[in-house]
Amino acid sequence: MLYGHQYGDEYAMLFYIDGPRVPYEPALEDAPTVLDYKLAPCRDDSFYLYVRESLTGADRTFVDAVEQPGLIIIPPVEFRADGTIRLTAVGPDEAIQTAVDDVADTARVDVRSIGTYCAGRIDTRADLTQRQFEAVSAAVDCGYYHTTRDGSLEDVADRLDCSSGTAGELLRRAERTVMEGLVHGGPF
Repeated sequence: MLYGHQYGDEYAMLFYIDGPRVPYEPALEDAPTVLDYKLAPCRDDSFYLYVRESLTGADRTFVDAVEQPGLIIIPPVEFRADGTIRLTAVGPDEAIQTAVDDVADTARVDVRSIGTYCAGRIDTRADLTQRQFEAVSAAVDCGYYHTTRDGSLEDVADRLDCSSGTAGELLRRAERTVMEGLVHGGPF
């Protein structure tokens, strides 16, 4: 989900979906809580989906939980094929804890990481581990990505205090994650 907004007992959402439209249209037509929807195809096998629905049960609990005062949900919110929802939340400890507690009443919650807000790390599409981010930062700082490649893999490894093989593997994984996010991560 890219954006969502509650209006009383209704919730409007905008999704970016990477995949075919075919399974969505019949499911939306048959969903009793869906009041309206629109699909807007992109150039590739993806599309935007606007949905307006009535909130009931677990959906209301989830929306109320993530709309805690002071809590910001960073797009995208991923609704995965296995039924899980993945999101990044920023805000006061109390608001985050309340959201986790409230959602845990109706669903299993798995907190993946907790940390201090770092503006350079809020791009959830990149989804790099802290160590991968450190490796990419070291590579950029030492000139590894310059056209003339001023820095070497050994320079990156020295900055990370690891072997050049480990530095290379960290960079490969980070690059794969970033490139997959660029191709499949939506409009941002």
